[in-house]
Amino acid sequence: MALKQGDKAPDFTLARDGGGTLSLAGLKGRKVVLYAYPKDDTPGCTLEAIAFNGLRKAFTDAGTEIVGISPDPVKSHDKFKKKHGLDFALAADETLTALQAYGIWVEKSMYGRTYMGVERTTFLIDQDGKIARIWPKVKVAGHADEVLAAAQAL
Repeated sequence: MALKQGDKAPDFTLARDGGGTLSLAGLKGRKVVLYAYPKDDTPGCTLEAIAFNGLRKAFTDAGTEIVGISPDPVKSHDKFKKKHGLDFALAADETLTALQAYGIWVEKSMYGRTYMGVERTTFLIDQDGKIARIWPKVKVAGHADEVLAAAQAL
């Protein structure tokens, strides 16, 4: 069942970069940008991460936490963060639990071959844990700015 605006965002507790865990419940009372991306250090994912990172102060000023999520392991997240100077949390969903709960672990196809992967999607979650906005099948250019404007308006 696909999530929609107004639904309660599924909680998760996942390993995060730098060690420890990150849970949505632990961020209650703050707005959260949960952006799902396919793979660390690939061109589109890198551009998206750098765009969000560049707006981090504006997101903080808007009372909004940024969390990136992918199926990559913590070790990969740590290298990705260090390489690009990222200053927000990256959650590792190696078991795909959260990605499946959010309905974004989907069948994809490329060059006639089908496979399972992350559909690049962003969720804006309000202070009460409800989904305020969803951006499916994200195109990276200008996306972080659009999400920031929505977070500021929330």
